[in-house]
Amino acid sequence: MKLLHKLAISTAIAAALMAGPASAAEKIALVVKSLGNGFFDAAAKGAQDAAKELGGGIEVIYTGPTSATAEGQIEIINSLIAQKVDAIAISANDPDALVPALKKAMDRGIKVISWDSGVAKGGRMLHLNPSDTNLIGETIIKLAADHLPDGGEVAILSASSTATNQNAWIDAAKKILPTKFPKIKLVSVAYGDDDSVKSTNEAKGLISSYPNLKAIIAPTTVGVVAAAQVVTDQKLIGKINVTGLALPSEFKKFIDNGASQGVALWNPIDLGYSAVYISDQLIKGKKAEPGASFSLGKVGSIKLDDTNSAAMAAPYQFDKSNIEKFSKIY
Repeated sequence: MKLLHKLAISTAIAAALMAGPASAAEKIALVVKSLGNGFFDAAAKGAQDAAKELGGGIEVIYTGPTSATAEGQIEIINSLIAQKVDAIAISANDPDALVPALKKAMDRGIKVISWDSGVAKGGRMLHLNPSDTNLIGETIIKLAADHLPDGGEVAILSASSTATNQNAWIDAAKKILPTKFPKIKLVSVAYGDDDSVKSTNEAKGLISSYPNLKAIIAPTTVGVVAAAQVVTDQKLIGKINVTGLALPSEFKKFIDNGASQGVALWNPIDLGYSAVYISDQLIKGKKAEPGASFSLGKVGSIKLDDTNSAAMAAPYQFDKSNIEKFSKIY
């Protein structure tokens, strides 16, 4: 009997060792273009909200390089592969340069999606656009054109020259100019690399190079603040209107002082929230394929197109009538 008892105990211990520890909670990495950016900080808040709502102890790893470079993101991706995360949700600094590292992640069983700024199809399972690309392109031009009844010269101050989303929006804007906004003349596209110092210098350069400039359009939350500050400092309020995509909390003072007549943006909190919701479904076995629908929790749902991409809501516009309200939210 004692021998049987010992055998039973030994068998139980062996079975427990073979089973190993209880399955760990999901680890979802939210990789952004660069840290210290209010837009991405808001997205990280949404990601944490989704993790709590989904339950199960999901861990969100919020990370990104200190400057918006592909090299910095590749280093982070390799680190996340070594950490054996379950999913990587990335806003890309370069659509092509990240593909080999992200393909390596997928080969290791890690689920990969891009959001905000996309990765080429070979480097992700699906892409979540914050809004329809053509609609964003039209919106950023309309924000300037609405306050230029006689037309005039405008310039675009973008982020990096390789940013997928920025380039797509600018291309869409250029295409729509001749048909819907024939009086608006786009004189230049400059790149501030989502760096406040460089964006400031680029804004100054645009103003110096184009004395008849009527508006600076910055489809980046860093660039739009930098340009508005330059217009304010150079006492050009009323002469040059700064518009584009801006966080209400960061930009309210420029609506208030007249440097801007209005800007637009989607809710970055919802964007980060949705990225985690999608990642969780992929981890649990849902397939990313054309026609597939994914729940975005309280935000709604999306349906993938032929490129395994989908878009969220139309950008919301902010001006003096509503900036106060939204500046308290994000």
